[in-house]
Amino acid sequence: MHQRTVGDLMTRPVVKAPRDLPFKELVELLTEHDVTAVPVVDRADHPVGVVSEADLLRKSAGEADPSGRLPVPHLEAWERAKARGARAEELMSSPVVCARPEWSVVEAARVMSDRRIKRLPVVDETDALLGIVSRGDLLRVFLRRDDAIQDEIERDLLRRTLRLAPSAVSVEVCRGEVTLDGSVEDRSLIPVIVRLCRSVDGVVSVTERIAYETEDIDASGAA
Repeated sequence: MHQRTVGDLMTRPVVKAPRDLPFKELVELLTEHDVTAVPVVDRADHPVGVVSEADLLRKSAGEADPSGRLPVPHLEAWERAKARGARAEELMSSPVVCARPEWSVVEAARVMSDRRIKRLPVVDETDALLGIVSRGDLLRVFLRRDDAIQDEIERDLLRRTLRLAPSAVSVEVCRGEVTLDGSVEDRSLIPVIVRLCRSVDGVVSVTERIAYETEDIDASGAA
């Protein structure tokens, strides 16, 4: 079974900005490449922060309303510093959270969710920038075809890994939703099958209707 990694899904080459790139050129960079954020790198190509459209908009949001209809916004010290910033290193959000190319989709998704960020620069073992992975990149695994998902579950999981007979468990996949029917010898094997199916790239949900012959799980849930 092959699971796609961050290295498989990341975007490269990366649109990036040096620390001293001026504000106007940052706006031009985002516009020219139709991106919403870029990593900021030092001379060794190590990510030191990320500049997003939200970071750049603080310059306008921090100004007084020319019409006088809106009150002057209250900004924290760090927000005022960003609003006055003129170069990438003054405008960027830091410290930067990075990913490794060998990370799984689950690892990257959890970091994004926990840190409430939309993208992760991807770095090598020397912390040099390799690519960037976004929420949209991770969601691409769910574009996988149903027949490819079904084939992997039947061939790699049920036959090769679990060594079940072809007639033991049938698999149907519709829009990434997996349905399992059949019968196995031990009840304890059922959660293993479900867990492995859920780990397959592109699987949205798993429904099992698998019968069993032997009750090998005690009242505590242990096999």
